[in-house]
Amino acid sequence: MQQLLHIIKGIEIIQIVGDRDRTISSLVIDSRKATAQCMFIAWKGTLTDGHQYIAQAVTGGATAVVCEQLPENIDSSVCYIQVKDAQQSAALLAAAFYGHPSAQMKVTGVTGTNGKTTVATVLFKLFRELGYDCGLISTVRNQINETTIPATHTTPDSVSLQALFRQMADAGCSHVFMEVSSHAIHQHRVSGIRFEGGIFTNITHDHLDYHHTFDEYIRVKKQFFDQLPKDAFAITNVDDKRGMVMLQNTAANRKTYGLRNPADFKGKVLDNALDGLHMNIDKMDVHFRMSGLFNAYNLLAVYGAAQMLGAEKLEVLAALSNIKGAEGRFDTYRSPNERILGIIDYAHTPDALLNVLATIKASSREHQIITVVGCGGDRDRTKRPLMAQVACEHSHKVILTSDNPRSEDPEAILNDMEAELTYSHKRKVLRISDRRTAIKTACSLAQPEDIVLIAGKGHENYQEIKGVRQHFDDREELLDAFQQLEK
Repeated sequence: MQQLLHIIKGIEIIQIVGDRDRTISSLVIDSRKATAQCMFIAWKGTLTDGHQYIAQAVTGGATAVVCEQLPENIDSSVCYIQVKDAQQSAALLAAAFYGHPSAQMKVTGVTGTNGKTTVATVLFKLFRELGYDCGLISTVRNQINETTIPATHTTPDSVSLQALFRQMADAGCSHVFMEVSSHAIHQHRVSGIRFEGGIFTNITHDHLDYHHTFDEYIRVKKQFFDQLPKDAFAITNVDDKRGMVMLQNTAANRKTYGLRNPADFKGKVLDNALDGLHMNIDKMDVHFRMSGLFNAYNLLAVYGAAQMLGAEKLEVLAALSNIKGAEGRFDTYRSPNERILGIIDYAHTPDALLNVLATIKASSREHQIITVVGCGGDRDRTKRPLMAQVACEHSHKVILTSDNPRSEDPEAILNDMEAELTYSHKRKVLRISDRRTAIKTACSLAQPEDIVLIAGKGHENYQEIKGVRQHFDDREELLDAFQQLEK
């Protein structure tokens, strides 16, 4: 319970209508969850306008309403607080309501197109290994030490996020590692968070269905670093051509990591095999259990952030050498008799798919690569032909299939993917919209020692078809296909 006057101190208010001397029991952004003495926060979203549900929230028990437009019918028992930006206000209100928990911990945010989950997860595992109580907020899962909380978004809504921070602070967490999506930055979900530092991984083609232009996508990502305080750190990938752009206007302590260019945290890949990386980092040779050039960058980002957070260099490298990456990121499985190697990876952008295929090709020049890949429905259509082109360019055979078609026709998505393929590429392609059949077909086409890459869904254990989520796990399907081969 918090006094209304206490929690509204930090927000930009246009006007207040009604008695402000009252106690607030909870913050609600979904009118269906309104309870006695709650505050309901309404804004215009991408799909619905929360202002339409103010009356429903009041009926449910809301005694305070934060909104951008006052309703026509004013209830005299309710305090209405009109603000310029309700999304940003929601984040600041939530931080105040939960007692500014991020200020009690060292919160590190990771943003970029690819690598966010791996960097955040490996940092979490590393600091747990070093003996700290930690929190993790990621696409795969949210975690407080060894307790897992299922994740539904890369970055939760601002109210849920602050509630989660409160849980983490109450559990004694000293460090929190979180993914920061471009949607979350744009929608002010991370406003009100006191960040100890920020990490930039890379930026490539993604989310243009939401941001519309690549320049806008870059601008939003950069905004995260622009808002970091002077006593925070900001680490960027100096080898990414927009890496230094991200830090142009930050007040934070700037640091760089890279493989090709001079950097504060410098690495060199000595060997890149499917069973792991052998690297030289700051003149020390280390073998890691993670594969791929992309993971070399992820490991450098983790190494740099760990040092900025005060961890000792030798302890960090020793612990990192035994840590695996995030679930659904370059997970490998081998069929017992046929010796077919199956790889499951979340790669769902052209650049991520290219990185995974380049790693496989570099280590397996004598064997076929069969790639199973699709594209999500109701998302950025412009990347669909690029995904198919990358798959065809770097695979011996490609099976185009469904990812999460959502409300779209799976065949229409496959048409988009095939639209710009050359004749020689089309000769490599099979179209099988049913993902289960596609995975089984890929395994049946493989010869001993061939590699089957199943891309796009990684850790996800569902398929969303016509708005309904159905259980579907690439790992389960791959292992079942392997079992069928052994019969």
